[in-house]
Amino acid sequence: MNLKQTITLSPDVISQEVSGETVLLDLQSENYFGLDEVGTRIWQLIKETSDLEAIYHTLLAEYEVSEERLQGDLNALLAEISSLGLVTLEQRA
Repeated sequence: MNLKQTITLSPDVISQEVSGETVLLDLQSENYFGLDEVGTRIWQLIKETSDLEAIYHTLLAEYEVSEERLQGDLNALLAEISSLGLVTLEQRA
């Protein structure tokens, strides 16, 4: 995972938090996606900042998790939502 990236939400995605989880609707594909509690927190952070490194350090401070586990889990989620077109990852200038 490259923390020197920025992450941008797709303008075609709307989200709604329901009971601590988030439901995403991709308006372009008309597909729904669900995020668990941790995925919801990551989505909230993406909405606050596009700085992946800042998101990573916030999560590291908020959750009792090893750096390796967090990197793996964050990388897996970002790869999935990026491949679905829900977010865009770009190298920081």
